[in-house]
Order: sequence, then C-alpha cells, then structure tokens
Amino acid sequence: MIPHRLIKRPLVTEKSTIQKEANNQLTFEVDCRANKVEIRRAVEKIFNVHVLGVRTIQMKGKTKRFGRTTGRRRHWKKAIVTLAKGEHVEFFEGV
Repeated sequence: MIPHRLIKRPLVTEKSTIQKEANNQLTFEVDCRANKVEIRRAVEKIFNVHVLGVRTIQMKGKTKRFGRTTGRRRHWKKAIVTLAKGEHVEFFEGV
C-alpha cells in the first residue's frame, strides 16, 4: 500500500500533544485495513525517523440523531507510534 494513502492525517488533540512531549509518541488516523508493520514502514518512509513501536485502536463510530432519524458516524482506525529517543518530526513541532 502507498504510504501517503495509508496514513490519512495526524491527530492533534490535547492528549496526543501530551503524549508527544512526555513519551515521544505521535498519533495518526490510518487506513482501516493497515496493519502495524505497514504503519511502521509508512511512518519511517514519510518522516525519515526510526519507530520503536506501533499501537492500533479500532474507533467505533458514534450513533447520532439527525432530527427524527438516527445515523452513525464512520468507523476509523487510530495508530499511536512511538519514536526512538532523540527523533522528532518537523511537522509536529510548535503544535
């Protein structure tokens, strides 16, 4: 799979910012079909860093009401990537 299609977008939240500063971890929304090995290779290729570990979470879409009808948001996959000590990604600096 193409690395830029595998990683959809970075997740910049309060929790992910704390994880970045404390544990050198980055959080991404990734393709639902991607596995940990593919995510590791994609992050290493795109950002030119060394990855120590990858954790993935299947996020279930929430049920929401739209007037009288109920709908559902889409399911998606989140990946938390741990970088080697001393590594950083320029994209996340200053966030």
